[in-house]
Amino acid sequence: MINIFDMMGPVMVGPSSSHTAGAARIGNMGRTLLGEEVARADIGLHGSFAETGVGHGTDRALLAGLLGMKPDDLRIPNAYDEANRAGMAYSFHTVELRDANPNTALLELTGKSGKKMTIEASSVGGGAIVVNKIDGINVNFTGDFNTLIVRNQDETGSVAAITSILSQVHINVANMSVNRHRRGGDALMVIETDQHIKPRQVEFLSELPGILSVTYYDKEDDEDGAGFDEGNL
Repeated sequence: MINIFDMMGPVMVGPSSSHTAGAARIGNMGRTLLGEEVARADIGLHGSFAETGVGHGTDRALLAGLLGMKPDDLRIPNAYDEANRAGMAYSFHTVELRDANPNTALLELTGKSGKKMTIEASSVGGGAIVVNKIDGINVNFTGDFNTLIVRNQDETGSVAAITSILSQVHINVANMSVNRHRRGGDALMVIETDQHIKPRQVEFLSELPGILSVTYYDKEDDEDGAGFDEGNL
């Protein structure tokens, strides 16, 4: 059911919910999934983002999100200055992505530790976003739920181990998908949950056999400016 706040759109720094608020959320999601501060961002703009994005502030909003700003942050118009001040390197270029929403960005991110990640995400209206790919693997999630992103070896028992533990601690799975490049390679589980997952539970999951990394997106924390808790083997 659509409520009045969906009809009104998000609280944001304008001018456009798709090109500005959505872009800021894409940038912020990229920072969240990377799990650390961004040292460098090479940003590809597809479709309408490439054609009219600069006039609508898409470039500034993406940078602002990568710096951890929310769509209503008054510093968004000065995002270039803020990025330079933070020492974050960046570049923009046009990309053509097959079957992608016109308002799509491709983020090639490097963290301060040297960690790298590529994220494709779309702004779908009203400030809402969809993450389409992580490191070339198809995913489909919005950030409207608490979300676990689990990178694992594609082997028997990995999915069952994760879901069994979530059940034991009374975490209800709202939506779940598993995608992979190829059989026997790396896979990504995206698990959206109704309940908050505690940091020690995230850490425990990351230490299971066959689990390469676990990133947790906390919807409630994200509204207050945090939004990630990450464990790596």
